Amino acid sequence: MAKMKRPHILLAAVLAVGACAGPAAAQVVLPGAMPSAIPPPAPPPSAPPPVITVPKVPQLAAPPPLTHERIQPAPDLPKAQLQQRGHFGDRISRCLDEGAAMGLNASERAAYSRACANQ
Repeated sequence: MAKMKRPHILLAAVLAVGACAGPAAAQVVLPGAMPSAIPPPAPPPSAPPPVITVPKVPQLAAPPPLTHERIQPAPDLPKAQLQQRGHFGDRISRCLDEGAAMGLNASERAAYSRACANQ
């Protein structure tokens, strides 16, 4: 009867060691045994590289590009109307004549002509 108990004890010991080993026992490949026929999973595909755009560098000697705005003529803008004052002597003569026409005496005409000519 002792001979019958030994195989049961040996079997129980092997099962106990196998239960404790768990996942680690799956990594052991015994000599002569075929490894798993399942291939390892493929690595995930890599992300595409970012798109890099190079800005155009302006050239120093190159003329600016023609655009619709540059082809059209500029609108006519009002120009400042400068009044021709004439020479100082001509202005004094005109102001003296205006003062005489208004009936000013000599001293009033002199003051009026100075103020009028300097405007």
